[in-house]
Amino acid sequence: MMNSGNKQHYLLSAKARSFSLLEIARLSDDDAFDMFRDARWPEGVKCPKCDGSDHYWLETRKQWRCKCCKHTFSVTSGTIFSNHKLPLRTYLAAVAIYTNAVKGISALQLSRDLDVQYKTAFVLAHKLRESLMDAQPAILKDEVEIDAAYVNGHVRPNNRIESRVDRRLKANQDPDKRAVLVMRERHDVEGEGAYKTVTAVAKAETESAVNAFVARHVESGTTISADESNAYNSLHGSFKMERVNHSVEYSGINGENTNQAESFFSRFRRMQLGQFHKFGNLYLNRYANEAAYREDTRRQSNGFIFADIIKRCAQSHVSRDFCGYWQGNKKQGETLIA
Repeated sequence: MMNSGNKQHYLLSAKARSFSLLEIARLSDDDAFDMFRDARWPEGVKCPKCDGSDHYWLETRKQWRCKCCKHTFSVTSGTIFSNHKLPLRTYLAAVAIYTNAVKGISALQLSRDLDVQYKTAFVLAHKLRESLMDAQPAILKDEVEIDAAYVNGHVRPNNRIESRVDRRLKANQDPDKRAVLVMRERHDVEGEGAYKTVTAVAKAETESAVNAFVARHVESGTTISADESNAYNSLHGSFKMERVNHSVEYSGINGENTNQAESFFSRFRRMQLGQFHKFGNLYLNRYANEAAYREDTRRQSNGFIFADIIKRCAQSHVSRDFCGYWQGNKKQGETLIA
């Protein structure tokens, strides 16, 4: 119990627990089918090819056939679960487990929870991350914080001190080192933190990467808060800037800070060290976006998050990078902002 004078944290309240994995375990195959159908077509079934609503049901195949274009389709046709091999209830259980893992979940743990092969869980987890990628860039305004953190840059020192090198020099750094950029729009209610987060990946925290990131997501007239890095100097010509020197203070005398960006990296580091241990650069942008999604929904119930992810999965398109993964179809290059 908390002290009577303290307000209970949202995550400890009953409102945060509006859904349970047991609900999925109790679903019949028909119930799972109906849940996914309603998430995909809340206003009624429509043909994914011509968007027509005139169709008939093929009971033995569990499919519909459009009367307009004669296209035969299922509840998962054209979604990231297209051509699925596992029962729908297993996919719903995967989303439920993924929802409740607030710091992310490794493919190995997901494979054990679902009793599937590691590669199956790996592909499934990445399909869920892909569904969280918004088709249109989010636009931030009013007050925005920006910051960056480096990942995959650790170089293990040699055993003997005379063989060690200066790891601060670029020539001695890991070529896989990447900078994760984040921007967060502050909430207009004091004490609520930030509520909209966008991320990007660059080879380094540079002016060109920052300018491309800001141009993509920030509305003109926005106030931007940043640290003392030279990468943000050119923004002074286009935005009102607030800077804080972190080598001297966490917050400036007028309240300048990047606390919400640092809050994001706190969760991101816990995902990295506690769950995944190392992010592959090929999918680093999706791991960062997952952390952003989890930060933005931190004050939503798990039932809301579950329903939102199911809706995103049901209304997303066939995965470009993971459809046919078992047959050798893999993402060819990493996604960088600049």
